[in-house]
Amino acid sequence: MTQQLSPAPVTVLGMGPMGRAITAAFLAAGHPTTVWNRTAGKAGELLARGAVQADSPLAALGAGELVIACVIDADAVHAILDRALAESDRSRLPATTLVNLTSEGPGRTRELAARADELDLLYLDGSIMTPAAAIGTEATRVLYSGPAALFDRHRHTLSALGGAAVHVGDDPGRAASFDVALLNLFWTSITGLMHSFALAARQDVPASALAPHAQQMAGLVADLLPGLAAEIDAGRFSGAESASLTSVAASLDHIVHTLEESGVSPAVTRAAKNAVDAAVSAGHGGDSAARLAEFLGRGQVDVVPRA
Repeated sequence: MTQQLSPAPVTVLGMGPMGRAITAAFLAAGHPTTVWNRTAGKAGELLARGAVQADSPLAALGAGELVIACVIDADAVHAILDRALAESDRSRLPATTLVNLTSEGPGRTRELAARADELDLLYLDGSIMTPAAAIGTEATRVLYSGPAALFDRHRHTLSALGGAAVHVGDDPGRAASFDVALLNLFWTSITGLMHSFALAARQDVPASALAPHAQQMAGLVADLLPGLAAEIDAGRFSGAESASLTSVAASLDHIVHTLEESGVSPAVTRAAKNAVDAAVSAGHGGDSAARLAEFLGRGQVDVVPRA
């Protein structure tokens, strides 16, 4: 007969919208949950549902087998650790596992992991790929990095957040690397979409009329994505079966012209055009768009729009 494990006690540091959603998910799964926030008053509803308010960061760290940090940035996490250390009579903090779900770059994440190690804290990093409203549902997706054995130890507890929990590697900064790359994709895509809506509006095309066609175009990008990724990883950039960069440059020329003619700033598209033009000038005109990943990765392409 399989023994049922009691839900592990957890702590959540940070009571912003995401921190509150995480706390609610742990409470719903039956975990004894302690909360702490720099400013009081944000956890009232959660306290009414059974969460316990810690009176200090040190008490918060000592209350959970798993401590989730979800605050504004790495500096805020460091500040919490500094304050807890100042409250302690030792040079170390209570032995626990810190799971940092704070959005931050990979370099600063690795620095935070090293600091946690100095303080005898076990460390996992995580990047939440879904909005707060999805936490606790099957729509949740969280990427984790850090020691695989540590992730496996806490996998059941972390499953209270719902959906998929994916371990992407032992390097503590690896989840953040995925995070910034994917956020770059998201926000440059949103910027491009808004730019297209602006251009359409100047041509008397309402956003609602363009939207279904834009959705179809986004689907085409999604369909192309696996093939482009395979080309990049294999180092194959032939444009024989897709648009060559020379034809892409010609297409971008007429888009920039139309933007200027319509009185819409061409800055966003000029940045893309400058990157393509640089690759063509370097002799890659016959290659596919996959070449741009390798070319941009050299850090030598000036995509700042020319005056």
